[in-house]
Amino acid sequence: MKKLIKGILDFQAHQQQQYVEKYAKLALGQKPDALLVACSDSRVVPNIFASTDPGDMFVVRNVGNLIPPCSNHEPHKCTGSESAAIDFSLLALDVKDIIVCGHSECGAMQALLKGTEDLTSHLKDWLKNGQEATKKHPFEPNEDLSLHNQLSQFNVLQQINHLKSYPEIQTRINNGKLRLHAWWFDIATANVFAYSQEDNDFLLLNESFAEKLLNQMKE
Repeated sequence: MKKLIKGILDFQAHQQQQYVEKYAKLALGQKPDALLVACSDSRVVPNIFASTDPGDMFVVRNVGNLIPPCSNHEPHKCTGSESAAIDFSLLALDVKDIIVCGHSECGAMQALLKGTEDLTSHLKDWLKNGQEATKKHPFEPNEDLSLHNQLSQFNVLQQINHLKSYPEIQTRINNGKLRLHAWWFDIATANVFAYSQEDNDFLLLNESFAEKLLNQMKE
């Protein structure tokens, strides 16, 4: 806590002035480029590895970067913080892109592999939203990765499928007004990988791959 308080004082002394104008504009409203779903893990800081400014991303963070699926037969599953954030980002902010970003060494994925029997009821219930990923291998796993890191990548794609279960998301995808993206952050190297449908794998988001993705967005 001492570090956080000292950090605020350091920000006020050395950086606050350069942000005053930007925050003054943001106080009038926000227009983020994307909704980002990321893990609560303290080592994962999207604003750093994506070099974003305040106001660029609407962010949802939770244990395991999970999105409860929406079902017309079980409307209670379409409620909660994540569902509310999805609605707000689409209906109020009109974001054009949604990103699910998993990461290496994720404690939630390790717990899913180990088994959730000994976890608290809240954690056990929440991690059910990632359970499907332990049974589905949407692509040939990278054998250089540990099992929990392989699962973390599978889980990102599973959460993309959960997003598609929301009627408003599906409608916007069908109308070409929304794109879904699957990212994976490797903590040890600080590299970001993006899922390529063409390659059916997560590829390093380097300059050439980024150019390819950007060109696809223009189509």
